[in-house]
Amino acid sequence: MTDTNQKGIIERPPVTVIMGHIDHGKSSLLDFIRKSNIVSKEAGSITQHLGAYEIEHKNCDGEIKKITFLDTPGHAAFCGVRIRSTKVADIAILIISAEDGVMPQTLEAYKCIQNDKIPYIIAINKIDSPKANVDKVKNDLIENGIYIEGHGGDISAVEISAKEGTHVDELLDLILIAAEVEGLKANPSEPADGFVIEAHKDKNKGISATLVIKNGSLKQGNFVACSDTYSPVRIFEDHDNKPIKVATVSKPVHVCGWDKFPVVGEIFKTFETKKEAEEYCEEFKLKEDKKIITEADNETFVIPVIIKSDTHGSIEAVEHELEKIQTINSTVQVVSTGTGNISESDVKTASGNENSIIVGFGIDVDKQAVIMSDRLGISIKTFKVIYDLVDWLEVEIEQKRPRMEIEEVVGKAKILKNFSQTKNKYVLGARVLEGKINLDSEVKILRRGEEIGLGKIKELQTQKTKTSEIEEGVEFGVCIESKQEIVPGDEIETFQKVNK
Repeated sequence: MTDTNQKGIIERPPVTVIMGHIDHGKSSLLDFIRKSNIVSKEAGSITQHLGAYEIEHKNCDGEIKKITFLDTPGHAAFCGVRIRSTKVADIAILIISAEDGVMPQTLEAYKCIQNDKIPYIIAINKIDSPKANVDKVKNDLIENGIYIEGHGGDISAVEISAKEGTHVDELLDLILIAAEVEGLKANPSEPADGFVIEAHKDKNKGISATLVIKNGSLKQGNFVACSDTYSPVRIFEDHDNKPIKVATVSKPVHVCGWDKFPVVGEIFKTFETKKEAEEYCEEFKLKEDKKIITEADNETFVIPVIIKSDTHGSIEAVEHELEKIQTINSTVQVVSTGTGNISESDVKTASGNENSIIVGFGIDVDKQAVIMSDRLGISIKTFKVIYDLVDWLEVEIEQKRPRMEIEEVVGKAKILKNFSQTKNKYVLGARVLEGKINLDSEVKILRRGEEIGLGKIKELQTQKTKTSEIEEGVEFGVCIESKQEIVPGDEIETFQKVNK
């Protein structure tokens, strides 16, 4: 359906990922959809292609609509890999077994969906099982802050049997409705872009990658680039492993001939010429080098290292030894390598971060590089013995790393009972889970693993006797002063601040 406001804009089929705890039926659901679409032409046709399925489904209005499903490699890209700009998937299905209810990986998948802010549908699977308990699943969802329609929320949910195919059509309808609400659009007349969802090496075709197109069209003769790698679109296959000449929006395709492995989960772009693709890769490398060398956050203090050597083999040896260096509160990151003398250009690269180190092995330092490094305060040292290089680096890194005040957990306890409350003071019963609980300690108050407030221990008792310390496994009484309400089921953590 063409948008009348923008020429060439069309409705784009949704790219959907199915997530959930192991053995809850993700693979079974994908298998049923695949088989049913092959057997029944009315339901549609489906083919599997290296991590992606494309189906056609007749919706409730009798229209034939397409949906692309991502298989396990796609899931890894969706959750595990840093995603640029948009998302690999447009819609997620959170599948939960009616036998087991909400499990740890269910919550991990849910957190991933929340972080990426994409719409999702709950699929309660295995309703055909004698052990099925749908009400328990719904209660589990509520306890974990997931509110479905009819139970205080607006998240769509459908009860299915992936094994029997019960209500799978209804699930597919919900996917299409969610896609319509999202207003997924694309322009097939533009050069294709999208995501790499899988990559591997084929002994006959070289390095191969599966791509999902999110916008535009990809044509034989184009060039595709991802990060700092590219490929000609010569060996170009559809989801049936058949050679094709063009593919458009939401299609999974297979491109062979990459110069090195593209990163799964990264975006790809399309170019008319090899030169344009190479320029894109070079620009990416320059941006990444600059980003790495200036990047430092509160959690990771980066010490950038530039290695220059007489041969590539020597560079590999230095990198190998660098991996053995243990660091505290910091990360040593090799941002650039090369053969030949240390030059003014190397110092300019290092100047983006005052903590940068330049080391040389078996080479010299150009005069202008010495002058510039002295002016900018960049550390440079060359060596002829690799162990001397490593020893010097260990000392230099230790001097540059930050000393940080950190919180160490001393003890952890679970609240069992609330005896009374007077203003901000709570008299509670608890049990030590880990470590020990000390009088006058500051405490963090945790609910479902998330910190919700702070407090201070004003009194401790065990066997009705006041004490200053409670050991692991012991039940005790405690008075905590806190502005945060404390209820049974909450946990408290005592901690101390230390410099490391």
